[in-house]
Amino acid sequence: MNQAIVKKIDLGDGRIIEIETGRLARQADGAVVVKQGGTMLLATVVSAKEAGEGVDFMPVSVDYREKFSAAGRFPGGFLKREARPSDEEILIARLVDRALRPLFPENYHAETAVMITLISADENVMPDSLAGLAASAAIQVSDVPFTCPISEVRVARINGKHIINPSAAQLKEADIDIMVGASYDNIMMVEGEMDEVSEDDMLAAIKFAHDAIRIHCKVQEELAAEAGKPKREYCHEVNDEELKQKVHDDLYQKCYDIARQLNADKQLRMQLFAELVDQYVEAYLAENAEKEGFEPEVAEMLVRKYYHDVEKEAMRRMILDEGVRLDGRKTTEIRPIWGEVDYLPCAHGSAIFTRGETQSLSTVTLGTKLNEKIIDGVTEQGVDRFMLHYNFPPFSVGEPKTPRGLSRREIGHGNLANRALKRMVPEEFPYVVRVVSDILESNGSSSMATVCAGTMAMLDAGIKMRRPVSGIAMGLITDKGSDKYAILSDILGDEDHLGDMDFKVAGTTNGITATQMDIKVDGLSYDVLAQALEQARQGRAHILGKILEVIAEPRPEYKPNVPRVETVTIPKDMIGPIIGPGGKNIQKLQEETKTTIVIDEDDEHGYVEIAALSKEALDAAKERIKKIVALPEVGEIYKGKIKSITSFGAFVEILPGKEGLLHVSEISWERVANVEDVLKVGQEIEVKLLELERDNKLRLSRRVLLPKPEGYVERESRPRGEGRERRERDGGREGRDERPRRDDSRPRRDRR
Repeated sequence: MNQAIVKKIDLGDGRIIEIETGRLARQADGAVVVKQGGTMLLATVVSAKEAGEGVDFMPVSVDYREKFSAAGRFPGGFLKREARPSDEEILIARLVDRALRPLFPENYHAETAVMITLISADENVMPDSLAGLAASAAIQVSDVPFTCPISEVRVARINGKHIINPSAAQLKEADIDIMVGASYDNIMMVEGEMDEVSEDDMLAAIKFAHDAIRIHCKVQEELAAEAGKPKREYCHEVNDEELKQKVHDDLYQKCYDIARQLNADKQLRMQLFAELVDQYVEAYLAENAEKEGFEPEVAEMLVRKYYHDVEKEAMRRMILDEGVRLDGRKTTEIRPIWGEVDYLPCAHGSAIFTRGETQSLSTVTLGTKLNEKIIDGVTEQGVDRFMLHYNFPPFSVGEPKTPRGLSRREIGHGNLANRALKRMVPEEFPYVVRVVSDILESNGSSSMATVCAGTMAMLDAGIKMRRPVSGIAMGLITDKGSDKYAILSDILGDEDHLGDMDFKVAGTTNGITATQMDIKVDGLSYDVLAQALEQARQGRAHILGKILEVIAEPRPEYKPNVPRVETVTIPKDMIGPIIGPGGKNIQKLQEETKTTIVIDEDDEHGYVEIAALSKEALDAAKERIKKIVALPEVGEIYKGKIKSITSFGAFVEILPGKEGLLHVSEISWERVANVEDVLKVGQEIEVKLLELERDNKLRLSRRVLLPKPEGYVERESRPRGEGRERRERDGGREGRDERPRRDDSRPRRDRR
């Protein structure tokens, strides 16, 4: 009942990955537990026994979830339980999905669910780098058909050295952070961010990751041989080879002719292709309707399926044989580009970027510390000061729909653009930044259009970026059975869908900042990847030139509606006086200066962030704070406010929260019999700090700042402190008789 099979992967530096099967989740088709350190992932796969009726594709779903109990934490929110997946969980699921999906057999159409769950979390082991291995291992021990095992690893370069699956702490020092998914022979997926590294450096990191993945794949093969089930037999497709050949013969040239109508826009091309197949289906069904046993639904499904293959072949042959693409461009040519900044007058920054039939309208909003995104995940807590959100409304591709929530695709594309831009924000930039890209048209690489529009909007907002960023999507068309291939710059949507690679690269003039690659064919060599990267570099440079023609430098001044933000460093022990009892002081300060104030601290200092809509308000608040934290200096003259009056003088506030005594003798050169005859509560007067007494009591004088009357004679007085010393010497009985005091120790009620 408890006979688990365990395989181990030695990472070579004392770290061990264990893959266990046979103990948990045994009713799933396949299940494994992957463990490294204290991090454990449970991965399962379940596939339906039969394909759904009319399904002609692979309906696989990959889900990744993290349990808060894995790290000994409670979920946030009112319900205190895990709910919908977070953005981070969705991104990890997408990474696994993109590596797995191409390796299911093309003719396998049973609904399949892959679930990966973080059940134990070690802060030193990042779970996302184990998720692909766990999912693949679960499939390997199941009876679900799969071409070959894969794995995913994270590779980071730290101080020039590559590390497989680094810790979160190590990752903070890395200039390369990429996830690589691959089989033993082929790279399947790459995604990550870099600090402006060269193409050669990126390829070296991919190769380093692939060497580690090969070991993972070998171990999975050993696990499957020992614990795996025989792969199931299935028949999910009904094919008609004679009909397939007929569709090809009848429609190939017509498809080719439509594809060859150069410069046709996307909508017209789609319409022409749709009309071609619809007319053919209608004619074919009418021609065969009277045949015995003819099934029109099956026939239509097969014709449309075979037509898709014909359309794909026509487009690919045109590129391979003639070097001409659907819109008439050469393989290295970039579509026409135009852009505009400051399109939205009330946004802090805005830009339109249009490349061919892909268009992004992007905005930038600058905020204060109050606008930071709070990260409260299972394995990561903290704040994020740079956000990028990507929206893909249905009208951008001519679909008559309205949005129904955020799609996983939108989260993934936004994350890629975020990675491309975030490192270009200066480290000491005082604002929280939110970039929003709304895709208004789409025909290929809207995520890279987001990078370009985001750069322009950030410059329009006045952000002094380290360097502007541009992005491009590369494609690939290969010829099975030969070594012929074509690398395409700035791909169209159809070239992505019908091609063999989608390779997005974003970067500056200094190097790459982010990349995402999905490869759909086997045996892609590193030489081809290197050529694609070089072609991408040239394309990025062209696009960046077009961006700089629109806006070459950041806006010299922020727009009037941008909050002015400044941070004042203060001693930690002065945080309390600024806040005041129950927040009274800071609330009053914000109300009177019309500012927003946020206070933070570290081990050594306090930090007061002041935000205001005008420089005058910012300066007023800053001056008030400086006065609160200022230390009174003897000899300095202060303009203070009288807070209260007594018979012996007045208490004057010379700095916020700091009051001193203005003795009646220091009010004027003339004798003052009644203080209220001279001073009033709330009156502002100038005083000089004469002395800082014990317990930080302040002794003030007003009269030293007034003209001394002519002929004034100072009254004789004992030196200050002489009376106190004499009283202490005489036992505190100056001017009293020396009779002993009576015993008053008995209770008061007994005294007479």
